[in-house]
Amino acid sequence: MSSGTLLDRYLEHLAYEKRSSAHTVAAYRRDLLQFQSFLAGEGVEPLEKADDQLVRAWLMHLIEQKESPRTVSRRLSALRGFFRFANRTGTIHTDPMALVEAPKLPKRLPEFVGASNMKQLFEEVIWQPGYKGLLDRLVMEILYGTGMRLAELIGMRVSDLDTHTKTLRVLGKRNKERIIPIPGPLLATLKDYSTARVALLGEPKGDEPLLVGGKGEPLSRRGVQRLVAHYLGGVTSQRKRSPHVLRHTFATHMLENGADLNAVKELLGHAGLAATQVYTHNTVEKLKRVHAQAHPRGGRRA
Repeated sequence: MSSGTLLDRYLEHLAYEKRSSAHTVAAYRRDLLQFQSFLAGEGVEPLEKADDQLVRAWLMHLIEQKESPRTVSRRLSALRGFFRFANRTGTIHTDPMALVEAPKLPKRLPEFVGASNMKQLFEEVIWQPGYKGLLDRLVMEILYGTGMRLAELIGMRVSDLDTHTKTLRVLGKRNKERIIPIPGPLLATLKDYSTARVALLGEPKGDEPLLVGGKGEPLSRRGVQRLVAHYLGGVTSQRKRSPHVLRHTFATHMLENGADLNAVKELLGHAGLAATQVYTHNTVEKLKRVHAQAHPRGGRRA
């Protein structure tokens, strides 16, 4: 079996059996092809002929190229998955990744936008008149009001909106479905948008995208990213202004206002609590600042 065949089988396994996102599959493909190129320079092929010494040599090469610990860790994850697959299919019998450790990642707290900034966005920003402005506002309200991912936003269908139960059905990672309640202000914007859409484009079918442009075209990832960066740029100077920052903002503000951690986990569609607990660090840091400012003995000792 050639390395290309095994690589293709592994990528198909990721896409169709593991149901990894297209973004993940593409990233792993690039990582494995890069490792394959490195091996060719060492006179070794195919991929599954690599041993732990060659993996470590590649690791040192990546570090010398000054790749970030996070990127190196992802590349090693791609190798780990590939060799695990090769072992399971009987192509290899010794896993070269068994004794290879990824570089430690620095702890990085999720960036979020302050509550006062988000209030300014929805109360003071002047949106474009007509359908475009209504759609822009709706996109921002959905991302901040539900915490859903960008892919989930784009993937929603007309039939996923239930105005009677005031819920949205969302298809998350690995096709895991969840139901998200719609807060009052968001529901009002959704109804206004639905009315404007029917007036502009006619009655939609249930399997059509829920959010579309003025010509009925589905929203693109890049278009939503630009939209979010534009509007957040009007209320905050922070560098990161992405849809995922709004997801972080949703989770942080929910926890700051007393939401149960398990409830936030379900709303975000996390598989386990560990992914959600990262947001508690932001709220703890805020509590520390409040304590230091307000308590008679909360400040630093003289």
